[in-house]
Amino acid sequence: MSNEHPTGAPRTASYEADPEQVQRVLLLYSGGLDTSVMLKWIQDQYGAEVVCLTVNLGQPGEDYEVIRGKAMQLGALDCHVVDAREEFAREYLAPAIKANALYGGGYPLFTALGRPLIAKLAVEHARRAGCDTIAHGCTGKGNDQVRIEATVATLAPELKLIAPVRSWQMGRQEEIAYAREHGIPIKSHPGKGTEAAPPYSIDDNLWGRSSEGRWIEDLGHAPEDDVFQLVRRAEDAPDEPEHVELSFERGTPVALNGERLGLVELIEAAAEIGARNGVGIIDHIEDRIVGLKVRDIYEAPAAAIILPAHQELERVVCTIHENQFKPQLDRQWAFLVYAGLWWEPLRGDLDAYMEHVNEQVTGTVGLKLYKGHARVVTRSSPNALYDAALASFSESGGLFSQSASPGFIELWSLQSRMAWRLRNR
Repeated sequence: MSNEHPTGAPRTASYEADPEQVQRVLLLYSGGLDTSVMLKWIQDQYGAEVVCLTVNLGQPGEDYEVIRGKAMQLGALDCHVVDAREEFAREYLAPAIKANALYGGGYPLFTALGRPLIAKLAVEHARRAGCDTIAHGCTGKGNDQVRIEATVATLAPELKLIAPVRSWQMGRQEEIAYAREHGIPIKSHPGKGTEAAPPYSIDDNLWGRSSEGRWIEDLGHAPEDDVFQLVRRAEDAPDEPEHVELSFERGTPVALNGERLGLVELIEAAAEIGARNGVGIIDHIEDRIVGLKVRDIYEAPAAAIILPAHQELERVVCTIHENQFKPQLDRQWAFLVYAGLWWEPLRGDLDAYMEHVNEQVTGTVGLKLYKGHARVVTRSSPNALYDAALASFSESGGLFSQSASPGFIELWSLQSRMAWRLRNR
């Protein structure tokens, strides 16, 4: 039994496929150059049958019939196209909203949230199709390999994995040459010919869009306009502000500007509003799980509206102690998801807390959008721990007696005053 990849590199994990035992492969297939080359390469290198899986998480502009047809043309036994937008929104984005999920204070986790769902679907379809192996197109420098492989190893230890991009040692030009040799169609890029590399490495879904490559890797290089294909530049946004109202029930957004919508439709509508107002551009320095520090350009107009609105509504309905404590758990939740540990029991434990807190998060938040900025301007909730009469400076009495303040201040500051005196004798 061999312990090596087709390239001769040794296997280092128990779930990596033994080439001699690879008979039928479930390939996560996007229709792009990498996975199209992969489809043919797996057949050639392993002598294996390939079943493709394409998952729709709300990527704009995709023709899934064309993608399926291309896979079949390249020798796939079958190509399953799954519309997972509703499940993605319900089971992944809704918990992320309740957890105010941002990694590193900026990244709203759209790719990180999509990968465990894609990998879970890969496991389900691999089992149905009688596959022994799952293949993906992730590189050895990214987080996605962690998210996909950890999911498969967790949910289906009987299945093995191959990651051709990590082992085949082909660069972009070698891939293009391989595609030409084997008659693999290559997407054209306007003004660059049919075999030019796309300007950026793109990943997108319902919750946002990421761009990597080219000048983005140069920290001293300011963003170039051609990278922004989803969000309008702030300079080109309307000269008049736009107001938007988001309504939540138990932490989940349910209405936009008074119109009740399903979560997928609401996210799409919020993204459209944010994008035209230049809202949601994130230029982010990020610490990857694999040890690299990288720069990413994100466009997340829906998240840039929904997350601040949800967080503000939490502030209104929660106590000071909840508002001090929950952000710590929010950060831990985001880290686990970013790190590819969606199936870690702690995430489920944290979800239980998030759900409990969000039982009170019902109400409406108004935001003012203007040239790249989204600012909360109004709040209302039947569960608000806010009383205008108590908060007013013009009145006293009821639950709050101003005459009680001196005694409170003396006791509240006692230890601090004693410590200051001792240390400044």
